[in-house]
Amino acid sequence: MLMTNENVRLFPQDHLLKYTILRLLPHWILPNHLTILRFILIPIVLVLLWQERWPWALGLFLLAGLTDVIDGSMARVRKQITLWGTVADPIADKLLVGTVVVLFVATEVNPIFAAIIVCMELLIVVGAFFRRKKRGYVSANEYGKVKMLLQIIGVALLLVAKCIGLELVVPFAVGTLTLAIVFAIVSFLTYGL
Repeated sequence: MLMTNENVRLFPQDHLLKYTILRLLPHWILPNHLTILRFILIPIVLVLLWQERWPWALGLFLLAGLTDVIDGSMARVRKQITLWGTVADPIADKLLVGTVVVLFVATEVNPIFAAIIVCMELLIVVGAFFRRKKRGYVSANEYGKVKMLLQIIGVALLLVAKCIGLELVVPFAVGTLTLAIVFAIVSFLTYGL
């Protein structure tokens, strides 16, 4: 069922964020503001990756990933869920991960590995489109949330390896991104069921 302000269901991370980060954000900041910020950060992160300015790319990529965690929780906790947000948030997520994977992970790890990640994201989008046509709604599931978190952590670990020149971190990044692929498959298979 599509989550609305009338039938809000909080996830475990929502309870944690409600008493920590969300208390620090003024009420005039809306979840959609954070989603828009993520859209704005995407090209900046890509330029920084292209210029190999690793510390800045890492910082802004983490900020963009944090906006993903916060905007959804904020919308549920403050009952500020909007139709625009339910559509724009996953688009921003896919753009953030997809473009960084194509530009950065493909060159740092393997183009085939990056293609698998992007293909899974596309499958999830196509599946969501058909489920929306069939059922009239689509909401993210817990597996998709874990997948996104693992993707952010995996890319961040690769960026940390670039920042400090420690190749030992790369296998952990690849392992995290591989686990994200597993969660993407599970998310796709259970999406909307």
